[in-house]
This record gives sequence, C-alpha cells and structure tokens, in this order.
Amino acid sequence: MNIASQTTCPSELSRRGILQLSGAAVAATSLMALPATTAAAAAATQGSADWDKVFPKSSRVDHRKVSFKNRYGIMLSGDLYLPKHRGTGRLPGLVISGPFGAVKEQSSGLYAQTMAERGFAVIAFDPSYTGESGGEPRNLASPDINTEDFSAAVDHLGLQPFVDRERIGVIGICGWGGMALNAVAVDKRVKAVVAVTMYDMTRVMSKGYNDSVTLAERTKTLEQLSRQRWLDAERGAPAYGPPMNELKGGEAQFLVDYHDYYKTARGFHPRSVNSNASWTITNPLSFMNMPLLSYIKEIAPRPMLLIHGEKTHSRYFSETAFAAAAEPKELVIIPGANHVDLYDRADKIPFDRITAFFSRSL
Repeated sequence: MNIASQTTCPSELSRRGILQLSGAAVAATSLMALPATTAAAAAATQGSADWDKVFPKSSRVDHRKVSFKNRYGIMLSGDLYLPKHRGTGRLPGLVISGPFGAVKEQSSGLYAQTMAERGFAVIAFDPSYTGESGGEPRNLASPDINTEDFSAAVDHLGLQPFVDRERIGVIGICGWGGMALNAVAVDKRVKAVVAVTMYDMTRVMSKGYNDSVTLAERTKTLEQLSRQRWLDAERGAPAYGPPMNELKGGEAQFLVDYHDYYKTARGFHPRSVNSNASWTITNPLSFMNMPLLSYIKEIAPRPMLLIHGEKTHSRYFSETAFAAAAEPKELVIIPGANHVDLYDRADKIPFDRITAFFSRSL
C-alpha cells in the first residue's frame, strides 16, 4: 500500500463541489415531525446473541457481548473481541466507536475484530441513545455524553483481568474521531489515540462544511431549532428529520458514497441511524456552541495518529486538527481513498500502520 505520511500540515484540500450547508442547517430545513424508526428503537434494548455484523466472523477471534454504564447512568452495549490464542499474559486494550450514526456491527466492529486478530483486547461500542445502548429519546448525540462514552468503555476494559490497564488506546472513526480526541485529551489513562477519516462534529454543525455558513445563516438555523423545542415540548416527544442517506438525484459525491455504504448490502444495518432511521431535528443544538477540540494539545505527550483519505470532502478536519495538536503526532493520507473507503475497505485501511503505532505506543 502506498501511503503518504506527513509531519507538517499539508496544503488545503480542494473544496470544489462540496455542499455549503452544515448538518444543522440541513436538519433545520426540514421541520416536519417524523416518527423514529420503531424497530430500531425497540432493538436498542434487545441484545442479539447471533452474529449480526455486516462483516464475516473471524475464526481467529473470540467474541462476546458486554454492557457497562457511563458516568450518566446510561447502559452501553458493546462487543468484546479477543485473540483466540492469547496465552496467559495481560493484553493491551483498545476501545473503538464510530462513525457518526453507525453501530458497532458496522465499521467499528470490523476494526475491533481486525485488531483482536493482531493481539489486542478490543471493545467496539454503541454510543448513548443509539444502537443497542440505552438512553432516551432515541437517535440523539451529545459532544459531552458521547465523549464520556469512550471513558466508560475504558473503565470497563480496564477492569478485565486479561487486560493491562496501563496499555489502553482509543480509535475513533468519522464523527467519533473528534469525540475520541476530545476524550483522550481529558482521560489521562489512555496512552495513545487514532482518529480515522475524522470529523469535528461541533465545527461542521456550527460552521458548515469548510466553515461556509454565515452568521446570518447560523442565526436563522438557531431560531428554527429553538422554536422546534416548543413543538417538541407541546407533543411531549422529539420530532425527527427525514430518513438518512436517501438519494433524490444531484447530490454531492460524498453523499452518494454514504448511501453506497449505509443503504446497500455493503454496510446496511437495521439499528444504524444512517441506514434505517433519522436524528432528532434538534440534535445539532448541543454541538452549535461547543468547540470539541479546544484542548487537543493536552493529548501530548501521548502519541496521536490521524488517518484520512486523499480524495475526501472531510480531509480538512484532520489537517487542521493535526496542525493544532502538539507532538508526537502523525498524519497519514491514503492515496485515492474517499471518506467511506476507510470504513471497510481492507485494501485502503492501513491496519499494519495502526498495529505498529499501538504496539509502539502501548
């Protein structure tokens, strides 16, 4: 695999053709109240003992379901992956989540199983309010609570007798890459962090793609979202936006790429917000006034590895995070890869590089 590695911030990615709307603006333009997917909400509290992942089960890995509470009392659901031939020594551990709107049966589970094949004890978990994890209402995200979810997974993993709690790392994918960096900045137990195809969700929701949203547009969005709160309060339940990742024609290529992962046999999962449901309309509110990566320098002196595709609309998130972070840090650009290639394409995801990074750092 030909991988471009950088130790200084590269030149700015070309932005032609990228939508000039933030996630908040997109949500606010559709204030019609739609019900949450009933099946997805019901499944959130029902664990599955069968293999229900979108990737094949490895014969080299043991797998079991786990559950644990976060600091807010929300019960989280995870999958624990262990190397089948692991000996008697304590293993280095990893916790993984993402992408934003995905479930552990998708990309994070693939990463977890692959890293378990390489000698790590790994938990892939569903964030609060999504998948099989608890929390009401369903299909909601929070920069605070979802950052906490990573630390709760570290709590649980570090209590296992087969894990060396002094050798735990974190991997965050897509929108959970930003959450992972935020979690590691505050949680000094974590010894190293990898963020793959990273989004800063507070930045994109408050400023739009490529920081293109004006103050007037932001103000209008906040006015709409604020008034939506009265509608939700009157109904006694949140309204939901239109189903995620459905195409009508003419969308930007990165939206087509999302559809090709979440809505096809490649990555569809019935519990995934991005596959089979939608977020609450007011979901952006808690992200709009919170810069997620304010303390990224405090990850140092623990090492950070950022991985992004060359041909992604989101590459600038990793580039600016890399520039803001302190050493030791590394930015790896995967030639020819788009955003969702790094969700599941084994020929694109640099697992050897990730393994070497954690083997050296933990």
